[in-house]
Amino acid sequence: MSYQILLKKLPGNEDVPMPRKMSELASGYDLFAAVGEPVELAPGERALIPTGIAMAMPPGLEAQIRPRSGLAAKHGITCLNTPGTIDADYRGEIKVILINLGQEAFRIERGERIAQMVFQTVPVTTFVETDELPASVRGEGGFGHTGRS
Repeated sequence: MSYQILLKKLPGNEDVPMPRKMSELASGYDLFAAVGEPVELAPGERALIPTGIAMAMPPGLEAQIRPRSGLAAKHGITCLNTPGTIDADYRGEIKVILINLGQEAFRIERGERIAQMVFQTVPVTTFVETDELPASVRGEGGFGHTGRS
């Protein structure tokens, strides 16, 4: 299935690349930093990084903002609120909350790939209030109930 996503470059960001896949079968579209000046993230520090774009999606879609594996593995840079959700009715600038979980400061430059955006369908659901839930094998087993190995 194919969906049309409307992308708008915000004024002053004409030089920032549009989201794009870096390989033919990639699931995510890389997002690029639209910072006015380089941003230095010290270890443990977080920052809201603009991308210079806004978009419109059809109803029934959401965009999820996820970390880039290379930044996470090599530098400890990841996204807070992961995956971040962009709803179909949001029209503001897409921004990414980055945090430095690494041991060294990390510099974010304009035009640098900072995260990836993956589109997902959102099912229509209805809640039905009830006094009893059907039994299952798992039951109420929660966090760690199956052990470590």
